[in-house]
Amino acid sequence: MKGTSSPRFPRKNIFFIILISIAMLGLALMPSAEQETTSQAERKFKIGTPYPISIATASATPLSGKDKTDKLTWKKHVIESGESLAIAFDNIGLNSKTLHSLINTDDNTKQLERLRPGNILKFGFNKEGKLVELRQPRNHLETLIVRHDGNTFSSEMDKKEIKTHTNFSHATIETSFWNAADKAGLTANQIMEIAALFGWDIDFALDIRAGDKFEVLFEQHYLDGNPVDRGEILAATFTNMGQTFTAIRNNDGKYYDKDGLAMRKAFLRSPVNFRYVSSNFNPRRLHPVTGKVKPHRGTDYVAPVGTPIWAAGDGVVLESAYNKYNGNYVFIKHSAKYVTKYLHLTKRMVKKGQRVKQGDTVGTLGGTGRVTGPHLHYEFLVNGQHKNPRTVDLPQANSLSGNEQVTFKKQAKQQLEHIQQLSTLVANNDILLN
Repeated sequence: MKGTSSPRFPRKNIFFIILISIAMLGLALMPSAEQETTSQAERKFKIGTPYPISIATASATPLSGKDKTDKLTWKKHVIESGESLAIAFDNIGLNSKTLHSLINTDDNTKQLERLRPGNILKFGFNKEGKLVELRQPRNHLETLIVRHDGNTFSSEMDKKEIKTHTNFSHATIETSFWNAADKAGLTANQIMEIAALFGWDIDFALDIRAGDKFEVLFEQHYLDGNPVDRGEILAATFTNMGQTFTAIRNNDGKYYDKDGLAMRKAFLRSPVNFRYVSSNFNPRRLHPVTGKVKPHRGTDYVAPVGTPIWAAGDGVVLESAYNKYNGNYVFIKHSAKYVTKYLHLTKRMVKKGQRVKQGDTVGTLGGTGRVTGPHLHYEFLVNGQHKNPRTVDLPQANSLSGNEQVTFKKQAKQQLEHIQQLSTLVANNDILLN
């Protein structure tokens, strides 16, 4: 009995089946657009950490001859205290002739004679043991490279370029501004810079409340993909007790509010780095020594004896003297409208008639005169009338005007809209990493 034979496919049909199978397998292995979208959606920004918004493209200059340096044997040497370049070369096994030839190559190599303890030298030797390359990092951006072609030395300064991201950070204050800013990922320098920017309008020692909030756009510098330092604060908002203040950096490097008015006022809000206020402006205060009702026409700031007292603004010293009530005191006239007074100083450091600039030290805090303890009594007069130094409206200084102001206001509007958009995205947890 003959067996039944299986049907046979033509060879060309088998070939087509194999091709179709390979194609289907390739499609199965390719990630779908839906998969990519899902992966990105999972990479959401975490609130409380700086977020990179945009990246400015910049590429590091490749080192010439890199393929050759990969084949070299490298020795690293750290300059020690009292060690000269000649001693370093001798320790590495190089003679004085090589040193003399290398040092006298050009101005770049002559600087090697001024090395300091801790400086690093990297020596690259070929397989014959001859010095082919020397590298000396100048800083995290620049490296001096000296090469030998078999006859002479030549040098170049390799300079890496920094990539700049624009980052965003914000926080709502619960206990203190410092704690909130620290948790938001800002550096100590940035925290102090924000306090300085808004310090003309907000007393960070006394006015901060739970529920206050701030938002900041700032630059972050990267080198080889790693963060190296923070750049400028580009824009910031600070809401204090329901009132929102803005600060935007202009092309001139100065900061203005959204209308182009200078953040830097004509006067310091507080002329001393104080610990606390022991007595506020009070027209019906009981005098602590006499017990009688006597107006307290200034603010008493408590700080360690010897703390510098600053001129609140540019002006001319009206008085620099002593009496049994004021102790050592200084009065400064700021134009025809404003006068500031500084009482109970340990030491006066200016003379009558002397011109002073805002921030100049006019004396040091003390306890001279009729006082119960060391402090600065500070008064602010407008047209001869005493005003509360902590609440008086301080005049603006060096504000923008004309076309410059118009251009700036457009820029400020864009920056503030950017902050608002990012704040909304963060609140909804919708920000995606680039």
